[in-house]
Parts: sequence; structure tokens; C-alpha cells
Amino acid sequence: MAALRGLVRACLALAVYLGSVGAWAQTAASPPLVFTGIPDQDESRLVERFGRVARYLEDRLGVPVRYLPVKSYPAAVTAFTNGQVQLAWFGGFTGVQARRAVPGAQAIAQGAEDAAFKTYFIAGTGTGLKPDAVFPSGIAGRSFTFGARASTSGRLMPEHFIRQANPGKTPEAVFARVGFSGDHSRTIQLVQSGAYEVGAVDYSVWGLDTKAGKVDRQAVSVIWESPPFPDYQWTVRADVDALYGAGFTERLRNALTGITDPAILEPFGRSKFIPVTNAAYAPLEEVGRATGLLD
Repeated sequence: MAALRGLVRACLALAVYLGSVGAWAQTAASPPLVFTGIPDQDESRLVERFGRVARYLEDRLGVPVRYLPVKSYPAAVTAFTNGQVQLAWFGGFTGVQARRAVPGAQAIAQGAEDAAFKTYFIAGTGTGLKPDAVFPSGIAGRSFTFGARASTSGRLMPEHFIRQANPGKTPEAVFARVGFSGDHSRTIQLVQSGAYEVGAVDYSVWGLDTKAGKVDRQAVSVIWESPPFPDYQWTVRADVDALYGAGFTERLRNALTGITDPAILEPFGRSKFIPVTNAAYAPLEEVGRATGLLD
């Protein structure tokens, strides 16, 4: 009897071993799932944030996952377009650009806050500009900085609202000087330092930088909050099911919307990720055409 029990234990151990070897072999045989994200904040914060996402997805999906940093918004779109990455955390506008360039690409998840996102207009306190519920007409003639040129909350939608408030005029005709900071954290610093009097910034980055102690509320303040619009999302290429097996897109969507760890969500400034489709971003495509920023 003892010998029989020993044989059973040995067989079970062998089965577990072979199963683990098989799982390892499957993972080792899979090409890495490579993803990127638009560089909308400090680089060190992005590396930490996306590193946590990579580890989470690798554990949930059973394939190697790698984060590829990029230096600009257009570089993120290019990496997605040429197949260098299969997944990307895009802003609303860069997502539209990427999906137009890659047939079959899908927006699969967005932050719960991204369905009704906002831009803040911020101003140096030395300008004397005060918070206003309506579009602040007092910003005309000031120096103004957008974020990155392809940013949704830092360029596309702010330009749309500026044109709405000043019919027939471009931002260059409204302001004394127009700049592009490159990212939202940089916009805050430029306005806070007085390099620009007014700027447009992603409200979630404002919140994150304020929480991190990077905003001097004696030097800069929010003077206007925009109407809501759709923004950031995870977009995936159509070829991932062929690379990783049928149903992989849905597994990926479920993994992203299943994130509950605050250590992953808080650096995004999101409470959770929820399912989304390409149709949610049609309004941004319309604005892009109207402003001449989308061909």
C-alpha cells in the first residue's frame, strides 16, 4: 500500500512538472506583446506606471509583455502603425490617428473618467485672471501654451474651444504668443514659472502633479474647466489574435478592465478601466477635421 501511495505521488508530481514545462514552453514560444503609451507626463513616472502594467498583463495573459518608451506622441502612433507595438495607451486624438492608419485596430478599454474628460485652462496668479464658469475672454492677447501638438486635452480640444469663443480666428490670432510644451507636466511648470501666462492641461495630470507636490498653488491656478469629451484609451492591433490565439483581444480587454490594484490605477489617475469601442471617439474625428488637424 505504501508503495502504491508513493507511485501515485510520483505520478502526480510528474504531471505537475510536465504541465509547468508545457506552460513555460508556450510562454517562451510566444512573441512578446509589446506596448507603448503617449509621453504625456514625466518620463520616470511613465516607466514606473507602465512597468506595473507589463507585469500585470504578463501574469494574466501568460505571454511575455514589454513596455516600449517613446519620445513623442507621433512616435507612439508610428510604433503602432508599423507593428513595432501591438497595444498602446493613446490619447483620444492619437488613438483616432492610429486606428485610421491600421485597418481593424480597436479601442478596447478606457478609464472610467475618459468617457467625460476635461481640459483645465491654468494661469499664473500674476496675470490677475480669476476662475470663471464661462470661457475666459480675458486670456486674449496673453501668451498661451498648449501641450503636445497631437494631444487631445492639451491641443485638439483646447483649440476647438478657443475657436468656438473667437469665431473666424486661429489661436495665433487670439494670443500674443503660442507655444507647445510637449507634455502636461511641462505645461504646468511653464505657466507656474511665468514663461507663459496661460496654458491648457489635462485635468488628471493637474491632479496627479498637485498630489505629488509639484504645483505651487500660490503661483498658478485653474481659471476654466472645459465641457466634457472622450479621451484616453487602450487600442490594439487587429493581428493580435493571429499572433497569440483566437480570442486574445477579448482576453486582453478583460485583463485591462479587470485591474483593481490601486498601485496600477492611481498613477493613471483612473478609478478603473471600462470597455469601449471605436465609435466613442467619432466626436474627436469630427473636431479634428473641423480644426484642420486631421486630414
